[in-house]
Amino acid sequence: MKVLSIDTSNNVMGIGLLDGEKVVGEIITNLAKNHSIRVMPAIEQLLLECGLKVNELDKIVVAKGPGSYTGVRIGVTIAKSLAWALNIPLVGISSLEALAANGRFFNGFISPIFDARRGQVYTGLYAYTDGRLICKKEDKILLLVDWLNELRESATPTLFLGNDLPIHQEIIQNELGELATFAAYTDWNPRPGELAMLGMNKEAEDVHTFVPNYIRLAEAEANWIAKRQG
Repeated sequence: MKVLSIDTSNNVMGIGLLDGEKVVGEIITNLAKNHSIRVMPAIEQLLLECGLKVNELDKIVVAKGPGSYTGVRIGVTIAKSLAWALNIPLVGISSLEALAANGRFFNGFISPIFDARRGQVYTGLYAYTDGRLICKKEDKILLLVDWLNELRESATPTLFLGNDLPIHQEIIQNELGELATFAAYTDWNPRPGELAMLGMNKEAEDVHTFVPNYIRLAEAEANWIAKRQG
């Protein structure tokens, strides 16, 4: 099975290509640049270099959020368009789950972190069991201090990772002490190869009803709803 993966949910843009159990190629950048004008050329370049035509793809896997609202929309829109045009299955994977996959060899919990401002984070809790990544607590947005209180009660060693880790590392260390482990910065970028692998054997979703998982409304949407309700 030939799987194309797309992740534009944060600053990292990742395009991956799997052929069965082989990662044929990946393009990864971690730059604050406009994904909307870079994704399709990156897909075209990767397919060209790997000697694959777009109509040979069997499945599209996309990081469906949470993350940057604009970034998530870009990736999901392109993935849906490709899946519809090629008439192939589409699978959405949590952007946090894709990042958590980098903690494959950690013996404990894995907490991927995206900054959500005002002391909040997007996070979830994952762990590897018999080689499979399992979700222990669903993705959510909450105050970091509340999340750390939950983790302290579990008394389980936890690996933290993500490009926003430096924003929160000091408070995590102060609150959890030896329970906290911090991934090397080389593991902070989600890998599109891992994303493709996570979605390879998952059941396809309806391309017409598939929507991103923002977890919370964009600020403009929330203000609009509040104004109408008022």
